Amino acid sequence: MLKRISVDQLTLGMHLKEFCGSWMEHPFWRSGFVLTDPKDIEAILSSSIKEVWIDCDKGLDVAAGEAAVSEAESEAQVEAELEQVVNEQRQIAPVSAALEIERATRICQQAKKAVVSMFEEARMGNTVDVGGAKQLVEEISDSVSRNPGALISLARLKTVDDYTYMHSVAVCAMMVALSKQLGFDDAQTRSAGLSGLLHDLGKAVMPMAVLNKPGKLTEAEFAIIKSHPVEGHKMLLRGENVDPMVLDVCLHHHEKTDGSGYPKGLKGDEISLFAKMGAVCDVYDAITSNRPYKSGWDPAESLRKMAEWANGHFDPKVFQAFVKSMGIYPVGSLVRLTSGRIGVVVEQTGKSLTTPSVKVFFSTKSNMRIVPQVIDLSRPETIEKIAGREDPEKWRFPDLNELWSGLPKAPW
Repeated sequence: MLKRISVDQLTLGMHLKEFCGSWMEHPFWRSGFVLTDPKDIEAILSSSIKEVWIDCDKGLDVAAGEAAVSEAESEAQVEAELEQVVNEQRQIAPVSAALEIERATRICQQAKKAVVSMFEEARMGNTVDVGGAKQLVEEISDSVSRNPGALISLARLKTVDDYTYMHSVAVCAMMVALSKQLGFDDAQTRSAGLSGLLHDLGKAVMPMAVLNKPGKLTEAEFAIIKSHPVEGHKMLLRGENVDPMVLDVCLHHHEKTDGSGYPKGLKGDEISLFAKMGAVCDVYDAITSNRPYKSGWDPAESLRKMAEWANGHFDPKVFQAFVKSMGIYPVGSLVRLTSGRIGVVVEQTGKSLTTPSVKVFFSTKSNMRIVPQVIDLSRPETIEKIAGREDPEKWRFPDLNELWSGLPKAPW
């Protein structure tokens, strides 16, 4: 039996099933092991992880009377959180994803070159050309207006080597989409996009051996990486008339609402709305992307994980708006329909967060591939619904990204 407990309740002999947080926040390569070393508990307590899942069938249970959340209770909490988002009206006019992906591909190619150039300038100690970055933000913002999912989803297809650069592009696009969802005016939306594009500028001066290390960072290495918000802020201050929102998001996008973030340990209302937005967008892209030491999670699974940790990590209203902007099943999510067919989400329909367009391509009844077919689940005549999400690791479809994007690989 699985139970979610506070890290303060951990004792030796418990079987640690999973951490309630992204892999970037704890010092372990793995989960799914029995706690036998007191140092392991100390390491967990010193991290920003607040809760974990334990398997009582494989290790010790919590003491009688101690608070714990069952798997069913946790699932109900997540469902309630997402249901609340579903029931609120979504106001995004959909356009063709197929057409926008072609344009978004060109924008991603241009954006990667521009961000690489900005980082190189920053490494050499030169002032970053924010004016040129603003033009790029306009291009990205226009793409998001035409189709919110196209560019955001494409930017997720980054290679490990391109992560730092394309991560900036992805966060920019998500900040624009989130700004539109929150009802920001055009000027605020552009500032939010620029904040996303420049939020990780400080990584330009991080040692490449640490930044791209194909393994878990040591405490000393993690301390170096944690300096990137302050370093990026210093670089931006060298420029003229830099947008205050850009400075704020750069410095505070790793703060958490419970005060366990960095660099200043701000909490609650001490963190600006824009920095809270940056935190959600930054984490989502990080956990859905392939990293040197870990494959990215499925988009729908990532949102559910984030909903599980949301209390203490993210501002609830910002997180709910983010889910609305992405959909309960973001583009690229692997899902199973009520017919038993498996498909990948290709587009949000704009009518309901739970009725996207899905490209089905596999039958679980015959256990074989079928001719791909796009089904708009929002159409009145469609009787199928999403029965649940599927784990890509279980199925290992080699062409999953190609199925929804139409591209054989990330073209940048």
